[in-house]
Amino acid sequence: MVGGTAVTRYTRRKNTSISRWANQLLERKPARLVTVAVANKMARVAWAVMAREENYKVTLAAA
Repeated sequence: MVGGTAVTRYTRRKNTSISRWANQLLERKPARLVTVAVANKMARVAWAVMAREENYKVTLAAA
């Protein structure tokens, strides 16, 4: 959850897909709920990478 808190706190400065998604959630939901949602999303991404035995592929957001 610490990683989710960090992403939520600094999401306004970033232009990544997860930051845009978190910003949209922050407009409608409390920050703590968004933190848990971001942590959950990061855990699911990590699990998928490990389950497929692949390297993480970063996708850059469009400017």
